[in-house]
Amino acid sequence: MEGKISSQEGNLKLWQVWKSLTKKSKVLLLFLVAFALAGFAVVGAWALYKIGITNNAGSIDKNNRYLADYHARYSASDSADFNSNVQNFVNISLLNKLYPVNAQLIFDAAKDCDDPNSVDRMLYALNLYLKDDPQGENYQKMVDEVQAVIAKYHPKSSNLNAITWMNDPGWNTLKRALIGDTAVLRRAAEATGVDARLIVACTVGEQIRLFNSKREDYKRYLGPAILMVEQQFSYGVTGVKLETAAKIENNLKDSLSPFYMGKAYEHLLDFETEDIETERIERFTNFRNHYYSFVYAGCILRQIMLQWKRAGYDISDRPDILCTLYNLGFSVSKPKPDPCCGGSRVKVGDEVYTFGVLGNDFFYSGELQEYYPLPSKTFAD
Repeated sequence: MEGKISSQEGNLKLWQVWKSLTKKSKVLLLFLVAFALAGFAVVGAWALYKIGITNNAGSIDKNNRYLADYHARYSASDSADFNSNVQNFVNISLLNKLYPVNAQLIFDAAKDCDDPNSVDRMLYALNLYLKDDPQGENYQKMVDEVQAVIAKYHPKSSNLNAITWMNDPGWNTLKRALIGDTAVLRRAAEATGVDARLIVACTVGEQIRLFNSKREDYKRYLGPAILMVEQQFSYGVTGVKLETAAKIENNLKDSLSPFYMGKAYEHLLDFETEDIETERIERFTNFRNHYYSFVYAGCILRQIMLQWKRAGYDISDRPDILCTLYNLGFSVSKPKPDPCCGGSRVKVGDEVYTFGVLGNDFFYSGELQEYYPLPSKTFAD
């Protein structure tokens, strides 16, 4: 009874103290109490977390090994070949006999994504359930039988290019560089009236030659997306000699020359200063803009074509001969009825090619078709 009275007296005192506080003090006290309670709640939740009471016990899925093999299988492959593409749609057809709902879903997805690898992955993922299904054994048996037939009549293809020098790593490097120069190459082609793909064909021969003779320097200094610039005997990314450049310029002005391109081209290569030799070199050694290198290359091709055409021999549709004469120079360009493809010998890997063949190979390879389409005619009228 005494303890109860003491408790009541204590509560009364607290109430009296509370009443004696100012309004501002009451608000502050309530805030401190609320803050303390919130702190206790946070600390309590953290303690429960550390003890592990809130943990949801996990486990390793029984199909982990299957999924790991699936990941390793597709990480090692970049693209599906012809056989894989055919096999995918055959498998969907076989699946349709057992589970038409899944077959339709995968077939519709295949039409939308247009990626054979993704279709193959979907079938692989579904097989996670088929392998334990009573009908899964029949499905796998049908798949194996059809796969054997496909392998017999369509042997697995390789990723190699039939044009052997295009399997060299240098070719992929060069392609990236040529794509980067698409805009300036098209400008040069329009300026000279020579199709861009033909100018690229000569550039390819020169760059493959440089890459394979100075491979380490190319890797160390120029990187994977820059055309290599020659600055010794020939200049620029298209390998034009300075004396050849001077002859090209003279041919533009000389209306009596068999190489004369016409009045519309007479001022194509006019200089802006009196120091012609320095300005000429600067045109070829500009690392950031290869426009003039491509323009000079286009002029060589057009001037040689015109020389032969005026002599009665049309080689405008012979990239092999044009690339050969581009490489050998004006002095060797002698119109005749039976021109031969050849030029400088270029070693790529263990094989040796001629400059003319390298250019012709590219021209008709279908490579970079999106950027430099194969033309119906190589020279504008």
